[in-house]
Amino acid sequence: MNANFPTVTIDVILDRHSAKEVLTTILHSILFHRLFGTVKPQTFEVLDVTMPGVSDPEMEQLVTEKVDIFWKGIESGANKRGQMIVTFSEKKAKKSWFQVYVGEEDVPWEQWIVNAEMRQPKSEDRQEFNANLAATLLKALNVMLTHTSSERGRTAVPLITNATGISPFPIKIAVKVGGVELG
Repeated sequence: MNANFPTVTIDVILDRHSAKEVLTTILHSILFHRLFGTVKPQTFEVLDVTMPGVSDPEMEQLVTEKVDIFWKGIESGANKRGQMIVTFSEKKAKKSWFQVYVGEEDVPWEQWIVNAEMRQPKSEDRQEFNANLAATLLKALNVMLTHTSSERGRTAVPLITNATGISPFPIKIAVKVGGVELG
């Protein structure tokens, strides 16, 4: 894939107990930082870490659907690693060979890759595992804030020409488990 756009990677190690909640929180936080319409905020408390989210039925349904697909993919297979890839695009005129307009295409301008690995900590390691997961969430939030406020993060955003809805740009969330896209 031609990556002329910023790609931000977040690595997280999860357990069965907190996987859905953590992935939901991370996706909501990414959307919170990259939606440009009128966003009604909400917060998520995970392991004493407060993360921002978007209170919008359509976005909540999208996130829940993708997290469920990820969960089912992890549960049904032997592979305990997967990715959730959030791609923000803009609609651009698609032209043929002779510069004739032939419709529109989605051209990505930014991508967020959440690499997730499932592990089951031993009961005596639970406290340490949760502390590490909380630290990972804080680091992920810091990555989001640093990227979206950086020069590269700001200049990646195309001009907003359509101000209707919560996002003027198409959003795609892809789920991969074992390198295979699901859902």
